[in-house]
Amino acid sequence: MKFYISTTGIKRVTISNSSGGGGSKEATVAVTGASAARGRLSSRTLLPVVLVLGIVLPFLFVRIAFLVLESASSSSCSSPIDCIRWRLFSGGDTSQKLREELTRALTEVKDGNNVEGRIEGSLESFNELVKEMTSKQQDITAFAYKTKAMLLGMEQKIHSAKKRELMYWYLASRGVPKSLHCLCLKLAEEYAVNAMARSRLPPPEHVSRLADTSFQHVVLLTDNVLAASVVISSTVGNAANPEKLVFHIVTDKKTYTPMHAWFAINSLKSAAVEVKGLHQYDWSQEVNVGVKRMLEIHRLIWSHYYNNLKEEDFEYEGENKNCLEALSPSCLSLMNHLRVYIPELFPDLNKIVFLDDDVVVQHDISSLWTLDLNGKVVGAVVDSWCGDNCCPGRKYKDYLNFSHQIISSNLDQDRCAWLSGMNVFDLEAWRRTNITTSYHKWLKLSLNSGLSLWQPGILPPTLLAFEGHVHPIDPLWHVAGLGYRSASANGEILEAAAVLHFTGPAKPWLEIGSPEVRSLWNRYVNFSDSFIQKCRILG
Repeated sequence: MKFYISTTGIKRVTISNSSGGGGSKEATVAVTGASAARGRLSSRTLLPVVLVLGIVLPFLFVRIAFLVLESASSSSCSSPIDCIRWRLFSGGDTSQKLREELTRALTEVKDGNNVEGRIEGSLESFNELVKEMTSKQQDITAFAYKTKAMLLGMEQKIHSAKKRELMYWYLASRGVPKSLHCLCLKLAEEYAVNAMARSRLPPPEHVSRLADTSFQHVVLLTDNVLAASVVISSTVGNAANPEKLVFHIVTDKKTYTPMHAWFAINSLKSAAVEVKGLHQYDWSQEVNVGVKRMLEIHRLIWSHYYNNLKEEDFEYEGENKNCLEALSPSCLSLMNHLRVYIPELFPDLNKIVFLDDDVVVQHDISSLWTLDLNGKVVGAVVDSWCGDNCCPGRKYKDYLNFSHQIISSNLDQDRCAWLSGMNVFDLEAWRRTNITTSYHKWLKLSLNSGLSLWQPGILPPTLLAFEGHVHPIDPLWHVAGLGYRSASANGEILEAAAVLHFTGPAKPWLEIGSPEVRSLWNRYVNFSDSFIQKCRILG
């Protein structure tokens, strides 16, 4: 048997069979061209069609199943079939209708106040929200209510956390760091065992300068040894003529020995430093009674303010954000309140520059003593470097209660309060105007008015007593507010300012302040001193 296949295509197959008798049989199978073409087309097309259907059909099945499940919980479709028809054939209208439905639900939730009445408790996280919505058949309105409840719960938690954080921040600013306490103890011990620490201040050759009005006299009222050292070292280091400077440090009895020991050991070769304790003053009976009465009234004002505080007064923003500052222990500090008795503390002087212990001097300030105050008592920064629409510190309404007729009839609540902490005092003009007596009159008036004329502190009654006796000076003499979380002044202003004042809770010797701002103060700390190193005072 023989097989013959045509090479031109499967068109003919010949089968031949030879017999022994020499005869032959031949069978021919012919396949027409059209039949072969149809067989070839069917076999080649069938496989791709099957593959395409195998890919498309699962996705189509999943999509239809999703639409059926979604339509079961949708309130916008009358039936699952209608919803599927709407989803499949509505085209671009789907997103528009969905937005309208979502907007309607959100508006309904926004206008509704009874969130808790519609929901059994708020969810804690987004995962819980997804689980809640997928496990139950709920409409889009329920979703909006649950989302609102969850967001409100989160807002309350954030609000509470910010309030606690603010409280902790202020509490941290109230304590005395262990390092500063250590410094006082070490210096007091040194005062007891080291004769040099008890040496006379100033040296005998400089004693005559204490009452010499031709020298430039600087007054500090402080019980902080480290802060006083920075004020004096920065002032002397930037002075054009440091030998003209005379520093008068007034402190309390407990701080006198460490303060004296520090400046006796770290004596200045050029400037003169006097350290005097309050127990060393021989005041008249009238002054003693006045100081005692002053402190009593301030304590009553502080207690009245504290007892009438409400929970909303502790908000971290708004008009009441300064209430914690009003409760600061410094509001009751004798050293702060004694500044109204500067003429009695220094009867032989006629002009002084007063510096708080939380300032640092960056430039020469000798021209302050030649400044003409035009007959006023105090020279202070009133206008601000930031323009006409802002104040260098705060406004009168931030200190005084303008709901009282006594205050509102005498002052404008939007006026800028002058800055205290770096001031030039003409003591002769002060004695002529008798401002200290006016100060006590306001204290008595506050006592008779229910103790609610102003917030606790030394500055509110000082603003009232010095009304009409303030001479504005250039704003760059004194830039304040560096003790807050963010300083309002930019870098150029900070560098140009003669005196930087760390008003606010974050004093530069505390770690809660900004490192960038603290570095302006730390560069005047003598970190090489053995007492500084023993007490681990770090910059």
